[in-house]
Amino acid sequence: MSQYPPPHNLLEGKTVVVTAAAGTGIGYATAKRCVEEGGRVVLSDAHERRLGEAAERLGVPGVVCDVTDQASVDALFERCVQELGRIDVLVNNAGLGGTVELVEMTDEQWLKVIDVTLTGTFRCTRAALRLMRAAGGGVIVNNASVLGWRAQAGQAHYSAAKAGVMALTRSAALEAAPHGIRVNAVAPSLAMHPFLSKVISEDVLAELASREAFGRAAEPWEVANVIVFLASDYSSYLTGEVVSVSSQHP
Repeated sequence: MSQYPPPHNLLEGKTVVVTAAAGTGIGYATAKRCVEEGGRVVLSDAHERRLGEAAERLGVPGVVCDVTDQASVDALFERCVQELGRIDVLVNNAGLGGTVELVEMTDEQWLKVIDVTLTGTFRCTRAALRLMRAAGGGVIVNNASVLGWRAQAGQAHYSAAKAGVMALTRSAALEAAPHGIRVNAVAPSLAMHPFLSKVISEDVLAELASREAFGRAAEPWEVANVIVFLASDYSSYLTGEVVSVSSQHP
């Protein structure tokens, strides 16, 4: 198992917004690492109770936001500007999965995953870009998935949404570059947290872990470390890139 790294003040003086940051997954791990790296952080999530608990643990503000609702997204960014004065970094972590074969998938199941995972990322990216363009710069990091590249049975909606996030990242990066804004994404293969077992069976999780070169899933903080790198000045020449956070072999 890798050692949890000490902080190096990679985000000192930067303001950071992380969506879907409640609970125990990549979002919370990212918010925690951003705080440890000196960032001023606002957490967002649709789950009010869990968000309050997460914000209290980290000692930062929490703002309830449903990324499928434009008014809620607008209110999030207005509140973030009130709390932080500006937004230097946005981490788009909100996403929704599930396992169902395509022939059994309903329109509702398809549209819900697309709305949260892809359109939600679009809504938040659009709102952040407007603020960052006015401020003269910023960084956006999106959470994609290796399933945007690779096939997995039962994941057609999720794979399509994550492939869309990758394409959105590349297009947004080109438009944002003249304004001093970088847009990148991470593509984790398998990051283990309790919520995952609610949407993917233990047998499938074990089989997926066995494909990894290290014989295990990533810890959420291992993905968060790459997000922090992309958010920091250490990645100043990277934009439009999708960084695979994976040890998976063919």
